[in-house]
Amino acid sequence: MFVAASSQCFPDLSFTEILDVLTDLEYTAFELALHEKDGPLRPSEVHADVDRAIERCRSTRRITLCALSVDIEAEGDDYYHQFASCCKLAKATKVVTVTVPASELGTPFNAEIERLRDLVAIASLEGVRVGVKTEAGRVTQDPDTVVVMCDNVKGLGITLDPSHFIFGPHQGATFDQIIKYVCHVHLRDTTKERLQVRVGQGDVEYGRLFTQLTKAKYDRALCVHMTPMPGVDHHAEMRKIRLLLESLL
Repeated sequence: MFVAASSQCFPDLSFTEILDVLTDLEYTAFELALHEKDGPLRPSEVHADVDRAIERCRSTRRITLCALSVDIEAEGDDYYHQFASCCKLAKATKVVTVTVPASELGTPFNAEIERLRDLVAIASLEGVRVGVKTEAGRVTQDPDTVVVMCDNVKGLGITLDPSHFIFGPHQGATFDQIIKYVCHVHLRDTTKERLQVRVGQGDVEYGRLFTQLTKAKYDRALCVHMTPMPGVDHHAEMRKIRLLLESLL
């Protein structure tokens, strides 16, 4: 396992600025958000010029691109075409895992299964694995449902965000049953009242999680996924959680 950070930790910075800051904070790997609304690089941009996107993502200097998070707003065939381009980018930059959000609650379960099967099929052509994120307000907020999804979509992985099992409608739920499907991890400190709090003030059991992942032979990123908080030195928090996670390795 190794420590990484999401580009979403710095939502107001450009791609280059994010790399500079993470390097200064001594991170050696990062996840790039390809989000149409708030990513430093958008899926529509990747699809419009895949070669240019590949060139940008290869020019990361001293920090390694280890994962992609893809959130596409296009619909119909355009949705799948943009996703295919993002998977080509992943292959060209030697990224193994692409995280996608689950559909919102209320989406017919069979429709979600079909969508995920299509994404897994597209990704497999490029040797990439899809990880659907565990998240409150979406069909992956219940760990038992996540197991059923993975059992019905061969090759589907899970991007585990334990915060959403501490804060939210399923707070306190055990997620032991999905550990074997985990292909990526998002981390921040969390309480039952707030999704994100200062490092060390929350209820995330990092040591126990590390033990569970080790037993499951997980060997990928522990990816910091923290956004700035008012009145808090964000750089100090990012450095603090990096040191905390590295102490577990």
